[in-house]
Amino acid sequence: MVSRRYLRIKVMQEIFAFKANERESLEQAEKKLDRAIQECYTLFCYFFSLFPELKRYRLNKLEDLKTKFKPTYDDLHPNRKFVDNLVIDQIENNATLNRLWNNLRINWDDQGDFIAQIFQEIAKEELYTQYLNDKNSSYTQDQEFLLSVIENCFANSELLHWYFQEKNLHWFDDYNEALLMFYKNIKQFKENKGNENRIFPLFKNATEDKQFYRDLFQNTLLNDDQYDNIIESKLQNWELERLNGIDIILMKMAITEFQHFYDIPVKVTINEYIELAKWYSSNKSGAFINGLLDQIILTLKEEGKITKMGKGLLNN
Repeated sequence: MVSRRYLRIKVMQEIFAFKANERESLEQAEKKLDRAIQECYTLFCYFFSLFPELKRYRLNKLEDLKTKFKPTYDDLHPNRKFVDNLVIDQIENNATLNRLWNNLRINWDDQGDFIAQIFQEIAKEELYTQYLNDKNSSYTQDQEFLLSVIENCFANSELLHWYFQEKNLHWFDDYNEALLMFYKNIKQFKENKGNENRIFPLFKNATEDKQFYRDLFQNTLLNDDQYDNIIESKLQNWELERLNGIDIILMKMAITEFQHFYDIPVKVTINEYIELAKWYSSNKSGAFINGLLDQIILTLKEEGKITKMGKGLLNN
């Protein structure tokens, strides 16, 4: 399930793209935003499909060893721990995943060399050797091994990063979000669920999350000129045009949350946009945005334009 921070990032990126494309309508931009977020789920499903594909590759290799001219004892009696991994079996036979792979047209046809390279990346890791050599065997061990592969191999694999970025430019930014979803989902697998382990949906609450990012996107753009005036009124000896474009977008999104999202505490909004500024703007942007937003909040409160209810009242 994607996080609210991820949704804020996608809104920020689409606002930036919208401002650079004068021919695009708001409706067209919102449809692009919907697709961009949905594509993260496709990547999530691609990650799931990797383990069964790696298993098939390894099985074929083990069969090839048996057909050697003079097979050794180890060739005839190979270590099958990886291919017999209980969690990979659950993934491979999960009805929900198979339906998603089919609907999203996820497959690894003609990618045998690539899968072989990914397997070799895993096989050279000490965690793989330790896993194979451990005489004990259990569902928990199989699960922990896959989690270690995700954390230590998939997360750092330049080859995987390159492959998915080549398939979809959005996946450069989506990689960590989709991988984290994948990791958390595997961690929640249970042995007694067999092939019916729950596969995370894209959203925790589809109605609320879609409403959140669409309202954030629309209200930020519809109030663009008004927010320019608010920000400019707080600048001292500085012109709005000289500010970093991403900084301006992030502050406008924050102002939207202050005024239109009654259930989000002000401090949560501030912290979120300070973090996004650190990631996507300059080194000094976090402190700059923090200081400016503090001034804007005081003015908006004095004008009665910030109203919070329920969870939105926390820590305000």
